[in-house]
Amino acid sequence: MSEKKLITGRAAAVRIDNLDTDQIMPKQFLRGIDKAGLSEGLLYDLRYDKHGRLRGEFVLNKPQFAETSILIGGSNFGCGSSREHAVWGMLQYGIQAIVAPSFGEIFYSNAMGNRLLLVQLPVEKIEAMMNLADASDSPQMNIDIAKRHVTFGGEQADFDISARHQSMFLQGVDVIGLTLTYKDDIEAFQRSHWEQQPWIHDVSRRMKERLTHHV
Repeated sequence: MSEKKLITGRAAAVRIDNLDTDQIMPKQFLRGIDKAGLSEGLLYDLRYDKHGRLRGEFVLNKPQFAETSILIGGSNFGCGSSREHAVWGMLQYGIQAIVAPSFGEIFYSNAMGNRLLLVQLPVEKIEAMMNLADASDSPQMNIDIAKRHVTFGGEQADFDISARHQSMFLQGVDVIGLTLTYKDDIEAFQRSHWEQQPWIHDVSRRMKERLTHHV
């Protein structure tokens, strides 16, 4: 994975409070056994009508938002059930960051763990940015992860991010990659653990062999 210190791109306003994970990734797109094809399901009922035709009025279907990489959302974005597919779909679609007043707790954890940046800003700042995003001559939004700062035309704001999550973005790793940075410490602990308690080392394999032998 590559380092991600600065996210820059077209921002689109999705003016929906309490946008839940079922709306972000409807249940019919959860049937696969892998992550493939989830970009098609992203916000499906907002992007398409019941006949499968694009809804021209939805922001992401408008030509000027074809290359959107940042969403500006409403309060409690990503509430609802825990489905990591919602995050995977965002990333597959090309969304790199979401800026909103607040987020669903589980969605926040899933997103940041997969390196989809979530930025929480005050409601009045979000409203100003949404209005700016809707303008035909809207500038690009710049999110500086190292400085914890957002610049969007004349709008600027600092944001909070935990040291752990910031480090993951700056190092270019997800939660698994972050764990692997402690590989030497993990292996040292493992060796010490077995040395101090050798009787439990590989106990399941030895028990299986014992049972098989008796049978």
